[in-house]
Parts: sequence; structure tokens; C-alpha cells
Amino acid sequence: MSDPKKLFIRTYGCQMNVYDSERMAEALGADGYVATDTPDDADMILLNTCHIREKAAEKVYSELGRFKGLKADNPDLKIGVAGCVAQAEGEEIMRRQPLVDLVVGPQTYHRLPQMMEQVAKGEKALDTDFPEEDKFEHLPVRHGAKKAARNPSAFLTVQEGCDKFCAFCVVPYTRGAEVSRPVDRILNEARDLVERGVREITLLGQNVNAYHGAGEGGDWSLARLIWALDKIDGLERIRFTTSHPNDMSDDLIEAHGTCAKLMPYLHLPVQSGSDKILKRMNRSHTADSYLRLIERIREARPDILLSGDFIVGFPEEDDQDFEDTMALIREVKYGQAYSFKYSTRPGTPAAERALVDDAVATDRLHRLQALITEQQRAIQQRMVGKEVGVLFEKAGRLEGQMVGKSDHLHAVHVHAPDGQVGDLRRVRIVDSAPNSLAGELVG
Repeated sequence: MSDPKKLFIRTYGCQMNVYDSERMAEALGADGYVATDTPDDADMILLNTCHIREKAAEKVYSELGRFKGLKADNPDLKIGVAGCVAQAEGEEIMRRQPLVDLVVGPQTYHRLPQMMEQVAKGEKALDTDFPEEDKFEHLPVRHGAKKAARNPSAFLTVQEGCDKFCAFCVVPYTRGAEVSRPVDRILNEARDLVERGVREITLLGQNVNAYHGAGEGGDWSLARLIWALDKIDGLERIRFTTSHPNDMSDDLIEAHGTCAKLMPYLHLPVQSGSDKILKRMNRSHTADSYLRLIERIREARPDILLSGDFIVGFPEEDDQDFEDTMALIREVKYGQAYSFKYSTRPGTPAAERALVDDAVATDRLHRLQALITEQQRAIQQRMVGKEVGVLFEKAGRLEGQMVGKSDHLHAVHVHAPDGQVGDLRRVRIVDSAPNSLAGELVG
């Protein structure tokens, strides 16, 4: 019997790419590939790319250049590029890096086995279509007699694409229009994950709270889907990301206050606190409408931890616009946030606009991040003395230590000599570090 072929996948970017990489591994697993942790002994290398960060494409080309030696030593090695850079660059990737055998977009990776048949014949394979068929329907079914164990937390994509067309964002061009998966397929996948040891599921989508999947009686909202997931025995926690303020519906706000399995954490990007800049960004909400929304969410769930996204130095942002953003942050008090200097994404509406001076943008970013860090540490410090649930995900570095995530998504280190991965335990927080908490078992 010949040795199995080895697959190395390197994943960049968002949680959805992590999910996509798992599904691509399953698709290729049906073709005889097994995972390896290093590219050095791989028969197939696949880069699952992200186009959100600055100079994303150039970083992919640089990474591909590092594989030239491996390809020279092993001419049978196959190299592929997937994800959003693959969607945006297409044939250009193969032109610039002839060692690439396969380029597949994020909507067509269910066709990987067929593409690999082309590659095996010595042909190049390229597919960056936006097909009409549902890629999830065509992927290998996860059900079966032998189920691989999973980590206690898992991602589950329920919605893809975006119809918002924010002026800075490439997602509508790389992921396509908003599409929601049918309810029954999501519930079946969730049950399968729970059977394999998953206790916490994070629902994913570019605009996850715009979910409108077909279900019994018509299209379901995200809140209705969450309540259906709530009924799955063995599933203890539900989260979702990433949301848009315009799609934060009344029933979803209510679910935060009434669904015990829906965790008290919400990532709700605002991007700027300036109405002028929000309009230039095509965000379709104002700073005031966002703040009123936050009030309603906190009325429903007073202990909720809020996370956000911020872009500083967006074209035409002046000092007052930036101060408006800082004022919004001071009012909301975020538990954490992701913040970036604006950088041009070719093909987006903002790409042709004049940039803010880089030194000015850098200074603003540092000031904003300092404020976010101050708020994060204050919120973590207020957790000391409180009891929280912690889902153990791995052993810690110290003997008898376990590390897991709290209800509010804080990393928590706990002395738990009898602890096992997958345990959900009550923990009293005893200390706060810059990026984590320390706790002790209750009882």
C-alpha cells in the first residue's frame, strides 16, 4: 500500500478562511490527502489567502517564492493558491509565479478534486467563478461511521458575501453578493460538530446578522437560527461574527437578553465616529444611530462585552473627524477592538482619493490604540472577583494548568489538575494580565 499524499495548508486572515481551509482539507481528504504541519514534506501546498490587509497580494507572491527550492527538489510537488487574493489576481498569479499549479476562488473550492485531476495531467487549473450551485452542497458530507474528534470550539459559516459596498472594502468583489445557507444544512452540520466533541459554535458571515436562509415557513433570521441551535443537546455556547450595525434586528437584540447559550460578546464594527467619514465610507449609519443601537443592546444584556473595528486616516479625515471617533470610543467603552491605518485596495471606490499624510495617520492610530488598550484593561480588571464560565481548550504551560475562553471571550488561565479539554467549568477570576485573565475553580 502506497503512503498517503500529504497536504499542507497555510491560512491567512479571517475566521471564515479558517473554516474554508478545514473544508478544503476535507475535499482533498476525499482524494487521498492527509494533513501535514510542514511544507517540507508536502505533496500539495495550498495558501488560503486574504485580501483585507495592506499589500496582501505581494505577501502571497513573496511566500510563493520561498517554495521554489521545494519545487526544485520535488518536481511532483503541487502548489495552489486559494481565497480572496486568488479571486482578485486570477491568472496573474500563474503568470508571476509559474510554479503555481492551481488557483481557486473562495466560491469554487468544492471543485478542488476535479481541478486536481487536471493538475495530475500536467495542466494548470484556474477557477474563480461565482457559480450558481451551492459549494457547501457539493463538499464531502461530514457524516459517516468514523468521525474525527474536534476541538471544543468550531466555526460554522452560515452566510457569505456582502451587498454593502463600503468604499474601502474588497469583499463584495472577492466573495460576491450576500448568500445565506439553508437552515437544515446548518443544523445538520452543527449536530455533526457536536457529535465530534464541539461544545461552542461561532456562526460566521461577512455580514452574519444579514442571514436570511431558507427554512420552514420561509426565510429565517439569524435570531431564529440561533434559537434552533439552542435546542441542540450538547451545544453549550453560541457566538456569531461579523455583524453590521444596519442588520442588528430587534429579534437578535432580544435573543442576547433571553437565549442563555448566546454568549455576552458582540463584535459590531463602526469604523469611524465621524458622520462625514461614515458617509464617505458608504457605511449607511451615523455615529448617533450606532450609539443608540449600543444602548438597546446593553439594555437587553447589561454585561455584554463589545468589540469593534476602526479605520484611521481614511481619505479626507481631519483632526475633528478623528476626535469624533475618539469621543465615540470613550462613550462605548470597548472590551477590545481591531484598528488599522487606511490603505488603498485597488478597485474600491476609495482607491482614487487623496491619502492622509502617513505620519498623521500613524499618530492617530497610536492614540486610538492607547485608548482602546486602556478600556480593555479597565474592563478586564473589573472582572477580578467575578465568576464566569470557562471552556477549556488546551493545557497551559504550567503543570496542572488549563487555558480556555470565558463567556466574554477572554483568554483565562486556570489551575485545574483534573481539567480536560472540552470541560466547561465555573471559574472565579483572581488576576488580570495585559491580554488574559487568571482564575481558580469554583467549588
